[in-house]
Amino acid sequence: QVQLVESGGGLVQAGGSLRLSCVASGRTFGTYAMGWFRQAPGKEREFVAAISGSDMITIYADSVKGRFTISGDFVKNTVYLRMSSLKPEDTAVYTCAARRITGASRRTFDYNYWAQGTQVTVSS
Repeated sequence: QVQLVESGGGLVQAGGSLRLSCVASGRTFGTYAMGWFRQAPGKEREFVAAISGSDMITIYADSVKGRFTISGDFVKNTVYLRMSSLKPEDTAVYTCAARRITGASRRTFDYNYWAQGTQVTVSS
């Protein structure tokens, strides 16, 4: 069993930056892919970014490409999401997830473990 705990959400002005962290416990996740998803009020959960568990290949949603960076410190069992040039439309609950195989995926149903979610609010 894997437990995921996030931190780093909050309120930021448009154009600002935040870094989210997600710590995994229960298993070393060097072999797991990790992803970030978000859900805005009234909208479906959407993919943001993911990183593979072995070679650390990253993939991004087009809406965040060039502004967000996912990275992993697998010694610390932690994955980060650095968000820059934030826009009001980035406002959402952000959730990290772990997948029991190494390949990164954009699909929600490919992930086996989910954190509780952290609110990110970007004011205009």
